[in-house]
Amino acid sequence: MIFDENYTVPKMIKNSAEQFSEVNAQMKRIKNGQFEPVLYREVYQLGLDFGAALLSLGIQRGDPIGLISDNRAEWLYVDLGIMNIGAVDVPRGCDATPIDLEKILSITEAKYCVVENNSQVTKLLSLKDKLPALKTIISIESDVKADNQETAKAAGVTILLYEDLMKIGQKWRIENKGKVEEELEKGKGDELATIIFTSGTTGTPKGVMLTHHNFLAQLDEIPERIFLNPGDRALSVLPVWHVFEREVEYVILIQGACLCYSKPVGSILLADFKTLNPHLLPAVPRVFEAVYDGITKKMRKTGGIVLAMFNFFVRVAKIQKAMSRRMFNKNACYTRYYPVFWWIVCLIPWTLLWPLYGLGNLLVFRKIKSMLGTNFRAGVAGGGAFPKFIDEFFWAIGVQIVEGYGLTETAPIVAVRPMADPIFRTIGSPIRGVEARIVDPQDGFVLGRCKEGVLQIKGPTVMKGYYKRPDLTAKVINEDGWLDTGDLAIMTIHNELCIKGRIKDTIVLRGGENLEPLPIETKLSESRYIKQAVVVGQDQRYLAALILVDEDEIKNYAAYNGLQYDTYENLLESEAIQKLYETEIANLISAKNGFKMFERISKFSLITKPFEVGVELSAKQEIMRFRINDLYKDKIAAMFKED
Repeated sequence: MIFDENYTVPKMIKNSAEQFSEVNAQMKRIKNGQFEPVLYREVYQLGLDFGAALLSLGIQRGDPIGLISDNRAEWLYVDLGIMNIGAVDVPRGCDATPIDLEKILSITEAKYCVVENNSQVTKLLSLKDKLPALKTIISIESDVKADNQETAKAAGVTILLYEDLMKIGQKWRIENKGKVEEELEKGKGDELATIIFTSGTTGTPKGVMLTHHNFLAQLDEIPERIFLNPGDRALSVLPVWHVFEREVEYVILIQGACLCYSKPVGSILLADFKTLNPHLLPAVPRVFEAVYDGITKKMRKTGGIVLAMFNFFVRVAKIQKAMSRRMFNKNACYTRYYPVFWWIVCLIPWTLLWPLYGLGNLLVFRKIKSMLGTNFRAGVAGGGAFPKFIDEFFWAIGVQIVEGYGLTETAPIVAVRPMADPIFRTIGSPIRGVEARIVDPQDGFVLGRCKEGVLQIKGPTVMKGYYKRPDLTAKVINEDGWLDTGDLAIMTIHNELCIKGRIKDTIVLRGGENLEPLPIETKLSESRYIKQAVVVGQDQRYLAALILVDEDEIKNYAAYNGLQYDTYENLLESEAIQKLYETEIANLISAKNGFKMFERISKFSLITKPFEVGVELSAKQEIMRFRINDLYKDKIAAMFKED
């Protein structure tokens, strides 16, 4: 499929509405917790209605419109309405801080802002003095309080309700027959669709300008790698304003599949799996880690023969699947592959383990997979590094999770491991139309395959630039159009990409040693006692780590070992628990696991407050190191205090 210069996202939705008119496009959660279907033709019409309402307000092509909301069915109608008339959405979630909103709305000088509810209205009104351009707030929910109405009136801001605007839009379409459709048809592929502000992990807000063509160019091949049938259901759990979820929704909608809105909360997610029986789950790696943790904790809690069987069959499955990958060339390959050698070495043990694997599938794995329903085809992990032990576990038990990679600046997909032919520990080759190369981080010299360097991307998915910041744009996109991702990567002999870490996360010790914290953090998180770890040590003599403890596991450990304590804090400070973590860290970050001497963790500090999106984590749940360094500066300083 090749999209011409006049093709836009609304035209793609229109085509899907015509092709899949009576197919469910959404499963909309209603107040009683149940779901009701919304057909493709209904989604298309609702988008036209909202677009008509915006035209009735005098909004014109190219106008920026704030869109502050979490996942809900109406988000899609509002977004389509904005794009239908050629306006540009400026999205963010409800967890956006007043400082975040002040920055994105003042930089774009948005006159209109659509928000989810009264809380967001309150937030915006508190910023009115700093947002002189803001004239109208549209609330999706009708819960706007009278005091906010009065405050808005005094500030010269009009508050409108979504349900009222939809009625106005329907009437306007009757009185101005075909006008919204005319605006939709005027759209061009190189027009802006959105400005997504991202601070990533650095804290500097940058408005990424993405065109319709940026989004649509990916749809040429992605449906071949992530395939769905009309009517198939996909659980939507990622922040809808984030570019990963947004493109995932387009991948779903172009194939006539169905969006089902859920939340990345274990109890809600598993309940929705049971109710909706989905075929696909796109999510950040942390969601799949949570599923893994839930499974393993349940097994440990059950204990006895059940736990012993689980551990035994998982170990067998990992060995058997590792041999399968060797024999059938399903590993990332950096040297010449010798199939005959691996078949000779592995055939007999692989064959002998096969009956045990089948028994494990019958007694253990089948029950685990049943938690995901009978339709589940695959999960798609993106937005962060997918830990090897999680990848290995799901591969072993027969649950397919494919890893993708991209950036907001590439709208976002660069590559994704194909469902039909996955290669372990890679993100697949770059998608059709996208070029990738590896360059030396020091001199920019282009490196060959199988050499680690900085990944650069070129192609139709690369952003138009940073909004009003040509200086920042010039820093990441060179004269030839190559975007510097800032990520370290290796390309296999078959052109698959393997991401190794962030170059800007690189820690340089006083001795001049350069190292990536991510592999160390990923390894530490394999411990059942560690929920998350953050490695620190820039310009220090050694590395240290902030360790987010798993409270349930620690209390279970204390009970099992008969440890007495007054408070949880005293328990963590006890010699036994400190020794436990010291041993766990030393065993994980060791030479036998491939870590160098200077990569060892010399000191650690235990923390108990879970990391939160918007505080320690970005919207895609990546660690914001600049925030960590500020929030935990006293603990970090104490670990590096000279003895």
